[in-house]
Parts: sequence; C-alpha cells; structure tokens
Amino acid sequence: MVDQIVEEQEFRYVESGVGQPIIILHGLMGGLSNFEGVLRFFPEKGYRVIIPELPVYTLPILNTSVKSLTEFLHRFILHKGLKDVILLGNSLGGHVGLLFTKNYPKLVRGLVITGSSGLYENNLGDGYPKRGDYEYIKEKSQAVFYDPNIATKEIVDEVFESVNDRNKLIRTLALAKSAIRHNMAKELPKMKTPTAIIWGAQDTVTPPNVAEEFNTLLPDSNLYWIDQCGHAPMMEHPDTFNSIFYSWLELRKF
Repeated sequence: MVDQIVEEQEFRYVESGVGQPIIILHGLMGGLSNFEGVLRFFPEKGYRVIIPELPVYTLPILNTSVKSLTEFLHRFILHKGLKDVILLGNSLGGHVGLLFTKNYPKLVRGLVITGSSGLYENNLGDGYPKRGDYEYIKEKSQAVFYDPNIATKEIVDEVFESVNDRNKLIRTLALAKSAIRHNMAKELPKMKTPTAIIWGAQDTVTPPNVAEEFNTLLPDSNLYWIDQCGHAPMMEHPDTFNSIFYSWLELRKF
C-alpha cells in the first residue's frame, strides 16, 4: 500500500480511506512503511489515513529545522483542503505535530505522540563517528527497538545509506540539533488539544520519564504504555498500538 505514492506539486504522500482525516508524521530516520499497520487498520474503521513524506533531506540546509517541517505540513493541509485533523507523530514527527498543534490549534482536533522529541531525545547526533562501519550502524539501528530483529536488513541498509550520504547526513544532524534547541516545555501547558501519549516502556531514545513529563505538562492528555517495546511502538506492536489508538479515539468521541 505504501508503494502507491501520489505526487502533487511539492508533495509526495500515500492515502487510504474516507472519513475523519488522520495525518501521520514519520520520524527523522523513519519512512512511510513504518506505519503500514495503521494504514491498513484505520480505513476499515471509517478514517481517512494520509501519510506525507516529510522533506527531511530536501530542505535548503539553512532552512532545515523542525519549524520548516511544520510549515511544510501547513502547506500540505491547505493543499488537501483538510480541517479538524488528527495528527499522529513518531519521534521527530511527534515534535512536528506538537509544534503544528501549538501554531495552528484550530486545524487540529486531536494529537497522538509516540517516542516524540520536543523535551528530550537521546539521539544519534554524535556525528556518526563510525558511519562507514555497517555493523556499528546495525547495532545503532537495533538499539531503537526492544526486539532487535525488528531492524531488518532493509531498515539497516536504508540507515547506512543515509548516514553515508553527505547531504543526507548534514540534514539529519541539522534536524537533530534543531529538535534539541526547540524544547517545548514552556509551551506545552498552554496547549489544550486532546493528546494521546503512546509510549514504549523500554524506549531508550526517548525514555519513559519523557512520556511522563509530556503527560504532566500537557493539560488534556492520556498516557498509555506498551511493554517490551522501544522507540517505535507502531512497528514493534502494531496490533496493540492500533487498539490503544482506536480506543482513545472512541473515548474522545472523534
């Protein structure tokens, strides 16, 4: 399903279903396929799922930031003529969702974050000192998950290619630094949008205390844990993730 990419103007995205729109925001090293489970599940429940490809590697280097990705999302939503959207973001995508919701609250009906940056992230921004070492990149990729087998050869190959491409590496590090600089602790208490926080109990990139802090700072949030799970719950435990997400939507009557 994720190979059915639509290209319009500056946008590339996949879309499935009709009804209440759910926009999915992938992470810095993530891709559209990370949300295959969500894309298959929610259209059958009466939702319209849209996953735009964020321009993490194509922004001008001086304009490579969380804010720029947020403005890209705004242009995309206007292009699609959407309103009352539900945003779901993982890792950097969660950060983009948070900043977008702060800047454009009238466009967002609900927000779901999982393994989100915005408060703290133990990222790979160490300059990738061994980026030519495949086994090193493999270990780094596996460490993102509770079950290292989730980091398939395809995933490791993609990360290895990205960190050994100078243009991609420069933008990856620029975005990682932008995420660290743009701490949202002071902004979160002002955000009234209903938010679900779905977190891996063994996340080492954004540890469990980060989820607890998000839950404390956001005025209208629900926190859910998935055990034996790392930084990408929708990949490690797609059925559990979908069940929690769907139950939250039903609870909030979206």
